[in-house]
This record gives sequence, C-alpha cells and structure tokens, in this order.
Amino acid sequence: MRGAGNQGENRGRGEVQGPLDEQARFAALLEDSAEDLYEHAPCGYLSTLPDGRIVRINTTLLDWLGYERGDLVGRRHFSDLLTVGGRLYHETHFAPLLRMQGEVKGIALDLKAADGSRLPVMVTSTVKNGDDGQPLLIRTTVLDARDRRAYERELLRARKEADLERDRLKDLNATLQKTLLPPELVNVPGLEVSAHYHVASADEVGGDFYDLFPLAAGTWGLFLGDVCGKGAAAAAVTSLARYTLRAAAVYDSDPAAVLANLNTVLNHEYNGTDPRFCTVVFGLLTPDEDRGGFHITLASGGHPPAILMRSDGTAVFLHTPGGQLIGVLADAHIATTSVHLAPGDTLLLHTDGLTEAHTAATGGERYGDDALLDFCHDLAPTTASGVIDAIRDLLDTFGAGVDDDTAVLAIHVLRPPSEERK
Repeated sequence: MRGAGNQGENRGRGEVQGPLDEQARFAALLEDSAEDLYEHAPCGYLSTLPDGRIVRINTTLLDWLGYERGDLVGRRHFSDLLTVGGRLYHETHFAPLLRMQGEVKGIALDLKAADGSRLPVMVTSTVKNGDDGQPLLIRTTVLDARDRRAYERELLRARKEADLERDRLKDLNATLQKTLLPPELVNVPGLEVSAHYHVASADEVGGDFYDLFPLAAGTWGLFLGDVCGKGAAAAAVTSLARYTLRAAAVYDSDPAAVLANLNTVLNHEYNGTDPRFCTVVFGLLTPDEDRGGFHITLASGGHPPAILMRSDGTAVFLHTPGGQLIGVLADAHIATTSVHLAPGDTLLLHTDGLTEAHTAATGGERYGDDALLDFCHDLAPTTASGVIDAIRDLLDTFGAGVDDDTAVLAIHVLRPPSEERK
C-alpha cells in the first residue's frame, strides 16, 4: 500500500511538473538578450553614419558576406558592399530618396561578398534623427533574396518560352489561315473583284472563307461562308467546306444543288456529340449578252443577305428568306434569289463579324445590318476596291470591338470603255 502511495504521489508530482517545465522554458526565452537577437536575427542588420560609413553590422550579415567585423566596421561604407550598378543606383536614387523621405523600402540590390560572389538582397533603410532633427544614423535591414531571385529568373524564363510559343502559334495560325483562302482571286473579264479578311485574334484561326473560280466556259462560281467556332476544329470544317463547294460546283453548278451537297457532307461528317455547321452564300455568275453586265443567282444557307449598290446611288439587300444553316439538318432548306448586275453595279458579300462588331458610336451596341446598309448607300455608286477599302477603314475604327473574324467579297461590273471615257 505504501508503494502504491508513492506511485500516486509521483504521479501527482508529474502532473504539477509539466507546467513548471513549460514556465521555465518560457522564462529562458525572456532572458534571451536583445544583443543575441540582433546578432543572430534571420535577416541582416547594419547601421551607418549619414555619410554611409558602417558603424555596426550583425553576425548574420557578416556570415552571408564572409567578412570579419573588423574588415567593415569603421573602415568601409555601405556603398562599398554594392556592385557597380548597385552603387550607381544608390548614388542617383537610393541615397537622395532616403535624404528626402527618411525611409526607403524594399529595394532590390546585389551585395558583393568577400569571395567576389553576389548576394541578391532586398534592402530597407530608415534615418534616425537626433533631438535637433539632424540625421544621426541610417539603420538598414537586409533580406536574403536568393530564393526570390531564382524564382523570378524561372518565372522570366517561363514567360519568354510562353512568348516564343505564342509567336510560333501566331505564325502557324497565320500560315493555316492563308491555306484556307485563295492566294488571289481570278480575273473575270468585265468585272473588278476585291476581298478582305479581317483577323479578330491572331491566337486563333477563324472560320470565315471565300473564293471566286471559273466553271464552264462563260460562268464563274463564288462563295463566302462562316464556320461556327474557332481554332483547329473550325479550320478543318473550313477546309472541307471550301473544297466541297468547288467540287460540287463542277458536278452541278446550280447554287441550290451546290449548297445541298455541302449540307449532306457536313451533316454526315459532324452529326455526333460535336456538330459543326456554317452559314454560306454561293453565287453563279454568267454574262448577260442581251442587256450587258452579268446575271447572278445566289443561294443562301442562313447567311446574312448580300448588298447590291446600284450605279444610280441606291443600295438594297438581296434577301434570301428561309435559308437554313448548312450541316445542322439532313435536308436543310436552301433559299435562292436572282438579279441582274448592270454596268456600274457593285455586289457586296460579308460575314456577320462586321455587323456584330461593337462600336463606340452606339455605346458598345452591335453595328447592325441597318447601319451597314446606310453605310453602303452613302458609298454608292462605288467599285469593288472602293467598298472594300471603306470597310477596312470602318473595321479599323471599331478596334477591339471586332470580336469575330470578318470576310468581305465585292464584285463590280465594269462599264463599257465608251461609258468610262464619258
């Protein structure tokens, strides 16, 4: 029983002893000298006279630099520890700011160690003034920035690599975009033809496309379209659409039949979980031997209407109501319209990147079909190059408001040489 009592007594002492030990450890921390805290702080400290002469430096900073205290105290100035570039910055920026403000915070500098190596640091200095307001000392805190500089270098390297990769991607996109457009439009006797492709973002390939090409003798086909989406997937559909339209037009040049063939191909190829579709207008041009000029039949699959600018200064939409998107339905409805293009007339085809652009003049609202029609009315009568140049300037005024690629194609029926002279 006595032994059991001793065990209980010891346990009792143990329960009291834990808190006492903790109190002893805390008391030891309180007895830690301020001098030791200064000398072995996790950052460097030094004090200099107003002229920069070092009068005190802690052990931490001496160890970082590899100096003995006697090498620096009373012998060297703070600027002596800086690299050539750092010394120049200190004389032209650091010291003048310190004199004016009394404090300079977080300045990145490099200190020279005793062995000639560099120590990246972050420096903060404050001025201690006397009772008369005159500076007595400059106290400086030095933080080791080696890890930070290494991180910054890695970040800079990664950024440079990202910039190079972005440049390569831009070049690739530009090259790919060129392959999706005709290198140049064919020369059609009696017509002036002009086109423009406005890239909204150099980072992504757009899905707009156009072309003008010969068919049977005396006939030409033209088309302009817009594939939904951007990037490689849209580029694949664009390429497929361009070559399908050309091939289908050779097989059967009727505009409605051409778009029906394209609809069948797209609906068959992209009818799964990621359907792809486009809006397209296809035209068949033939010279009008009786009246002069050209006859054109346009078929549209959900595409914005073409605009006809007459030689008399009027401008009208060539509506094709009811035309459905190409590639969505297995049997899409194709709408057609026919018109005579007289000498002096200009026909404009465009994608919706133009009319859906945001404009500052309308408070960020969409430009819209009506505004484009008014724009063309003010231009008429005009030429193909005239309207394309005017639209290029218009797109430039929209700036960043053009958030989708825009393709425009214009054909102008030339007047007979005798009328041109008049």
